[in-house]
Amino acid sequence: MPRFLAVYTITREAIASFRSRPKSEQDAVDQEGVAQWAAWEERHAPVIRDRGGMVGKTTRVTRDGIADAVNPVCGYLVVEAESADAAARMFLDHPHLTVFPGDGVDIMPFVT
Repeated sequence: MPRFLAVYTITREAIASFRSRPKSEQDAVDQEGVAQWAAWEERHAPVIRDRGGMVGKTTRVTRDGIADAVNPVCGYLVVEAESADAAARMFLDHPHLTVFPGDGVDIMPFVT
């Protein structure tokens, strides 16, 4: 079955807005979101091939060397699905979008 990389994205503005909320509100969102995230992963466990994880600040390596960089990527997961559309539909109710201030989930097929 084809495998797909699901990349969680978030905007800097959404992160800043979330972090500007009172700590008690942030903690409440985290508590609800983590529980829903675990439930989502449990529902989709048969097709999750790599749980991936959340990621931090970006360091970019180019021909010119190493430098800090900014991008919207905040995590990833690898799933199996019949098609990119089927993989995408799995994420419609994902807590990254429904509880946390996530911007989107980009779905990309592995081609090699």
